[in-house]
Parts: sequence; C-alpha cells; structure tokens
Amino acid sequence: MEMTMNAVRHHTVRIDGLDIFYREAGDPDAPALVLLHGFPTSSVVYRDLLTDLADEFHLIAPDHPGFGLSSAPPADAWDYTFDHLADTVDALLEKLGVTRYALHVHDYGAPVGFRLALRHPERITGIVTQNGNAYEDGLTPFWKPLRDYWADRSTENREALRSTLTAEATHWQYTHGVPDTALVDPSQALYDQALLDRPGNQEIQLDLFLDYGTNPPRYAAWQHYLRTHRPPLLAVWGRGDEIFGPDGARAFARDLPDARIHLLDAGHFPFLTRRARSVALIRDFLRGLPD
Repeated sequence: MEMTMNAVRHHTVRIDGLDIFYREAGDPDAPALVLLHGFPTSSVVYRDLLTDLADEFHLIAPDHPGFGLSSAPPADAWDYTFDHLADTVDALLEKLGVTRYALHVHDYGAPVGFRLALRHPERITGIVTQNGNAYEDGLTPFWKPLRDYWADRSTENREALRSTLTAEATHWQYTHGVPDTALVDPSQALYDQALLDRPGNQEIQLDLFLDYGTNPPRYAAWQHYLRTHRPPLLAVWGRGDEIFGPDGARAFARDLPDARIHLLDAGHFPFLTRRARSVALIRDFLRGLPD
C-alpha cells in the first residue's frame, strides 16, 4: 500500500454555519503545528511547508472565512473582524481535538494567533513568526493609508484602499524586497487575485483593513503574554519586507531575550523564496519544543 502519511490532505468541515477548508499533513500523533495565513492569500501558500515538514510534525492550515476555499458570506451577513476569525480557528481546533500546538503565523495570521495564545496560553508550545507582527516597530510607512482609515472611516478613505486589492498590488506583495524575483512563482498571485476578484470580496477585505486597526492597541497585551508565559519563539523574516519591516522581528527580543531571530534576504514571503533555509530553521526549532 502506498504510504500517504506525508501527503497533504484536504478537508472541509462545518463551523458555526460556515464551510471551513483546511489542509492537513503528517501523523496526527506527532507534535502539532497550526499554520495561519495572511492577506492576500490562503492556506495554499503553505503547500510546500506542509510537504517539507510532514515527516516529523502534524500540520493543520485552515483558510480563514472570506479566503481560499472557506465560505465567504457577504460582508453585510458576517462580521469580518480578527476576533471573529480567531473564533473560527479556535472552534476548528476544538472540533479536531487539537489542544496542544505550536503556531506558525504570517501577516494576518499573527493577530489571529496571538488572540488564540491569550485565550489558551497553556495550549501553545511555541511560536514561529514569519513576517507576523506584534510591535509598532514593525509597522512601516505602508500603513499610512490604513491608519488614515482607522482614524476616519470616511468613504473617501475606504475607497483609497481599493488599489491594494488590484492584481498589480497582489503581485507586488510577492516580489517586493526579493533579490531574485525569478524565484517568485507568478501563479500564486494569479490564484490569490482570482479569489479577491469574486463578487463582494473587496468589501470583505476592506472591512478587515478597517478592523486591523484593533490590533496595534493590543500589542501591549500580546507583549505581556510573551513576557509572562515565555513561549519559545522563532522569528524568520524577510529583511526586505516593506509591509512589516525587520525591526518588527528584532523587537521580539525585548520581551523574549531567548527568541531566535533570523533576517533573510527575502520580502514578505520568506518561506517561499527562501524555502530551504526557512524549513531548516523551523524544523530545528520545532524539534526543541516541549511535548
């Protein structure tokens, strides 16, 4: 019989009235790693990491509501907030019986993951952050139009952010800060854009842009969690990221002096263009975590 334990498996389960899609790989009895994706993508961005790490770990990568292959109810029918995204992931893990796990967070995955960590600190064995921010230090000038929207929820400020949802902007997220853009698979941005272009999806994303403003005020609580519970933490960031700058990675050392911090020659998605190095660092880190 062909061995399929390391193959990526694809599932959809019903959570609070929504179909939530997730990818899974590895032995369910192995140490668990929950991978939380960011904008503008979905769990599809983790396909290679799942394959690379499935020989030693149990990997679960869900699509958030509004993303990927999960349900995307209209913005006026579902409350698109980071609290609600965290509720959904929390309920999924409860349904799957996953109550002890490490987190891999990227971009939007960080505010979702830190909400889970505050709710269930006893469940978190460690945190891998790849351009997943928890400090003002990491917020670059990229965020000015969003800060304007947080301060003034005008139609004008909302409409100004639609340029962030174009094919050009999505392609830029994958290529900026990457020394060799030939390493970027253009089909990834095309896939993401096809989902962003679904009817009604722009309003979902604009609602989440607005709610992202709830995250910086929570940084102090997340940092207190780090100081108090001292989870092992690995930060593997692209030093060329113009969205979450490298100072965001360095800042973790203020609250966790033992944090492992590595800045790679990459942009916003270091686990794609510096895949081998990312996998080696993540594997070594996960091997050292408590059961």
